[in-house]
Amino acid sequence: MWSSSCIPGVPMPHCTVVGGGLAGCEAAWQAAQRGLNVTLYEMRPAVPTGAHTSGQLAELVCSNSLGSNLVDRASGLLKEEARRLGSLLLTCAESSALPAGGALAVDREAFAAQVTQAVENHPRIHLVRQEVQSLPPAPAVIASGPLTSPSLSAALLQLTGEDHLFFFDAIAPIVSAESIDTAVAFRASRYQHDDPEAGDYINCPFTKEEYYTFVEALRSAERIQLREFEQVLETGVRAGASQFFEGCLPVEVLALRHPDALAFGPMRPVGLKDPRTGRRPYAVVQLRQDNLSGSLYNLVGFQTNLTFPEQRRVLRLIPGLAQAEFVRYGQMHRNTFLASPRLLHADLQSRQVPGLFFAGQITGVEGYMGNIATGLLAGLNLSRWTLGQPTRALPTDTMLGALCHYITHADLKDFQPMKANFGILPELPQPARGKRERAAQYAQRSLDSLQSWMESLESRHASSE
Repeated sequence: MWSSSCIPGVPMPHCTVVGGGLAGCEAAWQAAQRGLNVTLYEMRPAVPTGAHTSGQLAELVCSNSLGSNLVDRASGLLKEEARRLGSLLLTCAESSALPAGGALAVDREAFAAQVTQAVENHPRIHLVRQEVQSLPPAPAVIASGPLTSPSLSAALLQLTGEDHLFFFDAIAPIVSAESIDTAVAFRASRYQHDDPEAGDYINCPFTKEEYYTFVEALRSAERIQLREFEQVLETGVRAGASQFFEGCLPVEVLALRHPDALAFGPMRPVGLKDPRTGRRPYAVVQLRQDNLSGSLYNLVGFQTNLTFPEQRRVLRLIPGLAQAEFVRYGQMHRNTFLASPRLLHADLQSRQVPGLFFAGQITGVEGYMGNIATGLLAGLNLSRWTLGQPTRALPTDTMLGALCHYITHADLKDFQPMKANFGILPELPQPARGKRERAAQYAQRSLDSLQSWMESLESRHASSE
């Protein structure tokens, strides 16, 4: 563990964390665990957002999956690093996990409830349900997320002097399990054909004719108008003056680009075999368990901005979902993030205001684990700065270190949100020929580097006492 010194009998200093999402809760917990008194601000439920549905902390808005659990996958490596650094939210995720093959998927409500309980019961965290409309004085972490309120956005704009970059995110629909026709849909995980009842996903198989009928329905369906931003969705998602973010495009926009785009994207059938035909479907929609009881399933990768009546009409064309009961419809919302290469150091500290840190999606990281991990690093550095110790960036050959280095050093004209991937790591001196073997090399180097870094910090701490 990365420890901080404190003097017995002397009250610990106070710090502020803005935002009760994944990054903010992790940052607050890390700072409090190191003895700091933390005031954590969360504006929900008093001030709602366009995407959240509850007042719980760390509510998962889009998917319920935190990505791969395998250490030779980028997301899995980031998890292992966060695990070794003592992440609270990863612990909560693992204790509320659902079957998802090699991925870590959670029961949303159970996960949020665990995080909320842990934060509310921490003796050094004071949770305030109130909107923050101006920047707090240092020491502080801003983890207000992609739906930062207009008032705080204005305060950030005044501080940075830079226009916020932005992009749209989309939420996939959720259906009730009992409304899925299991005479049509089948259970399987990719490349696992031994036991057709043991798969972690429900798969809705398409024939060629069914697929193109569905694509045409998507292409002609009515969408919810997003005012001046609607045209942006036709070519990509706006992420600055001239850049576009492709990671969260709605399925109807992909269908408009090319009739086969979905078959090579979220509806790709590779690794799946329909047990009724013994053949691979032409295309497939996968559904992933969304709650612990298994009563809810979300449509994997099926973000959409169709009107709710159109979602009922078009998505019921999916084989197996003709009688689907929609518990939640898909929708779009605006995500905001900073021009981090110009504004932040790799330790996530503001270049302009010492002691002011940023974490989570507002920094330009993508994915739940990116939010959690940057919250962890911001919380650790917040405690060090507050206690008069030097802040530390992680080595760039670790996944978290590479991610933070990327968002703070990328060329701004090409800067777009980034999630964990092996492409941002330094090249291997002697890479293996196989992809999986190279991934294992990356992972081992990252974990060795992280271990050395943690031992070095502990050694410096011990020598200073």
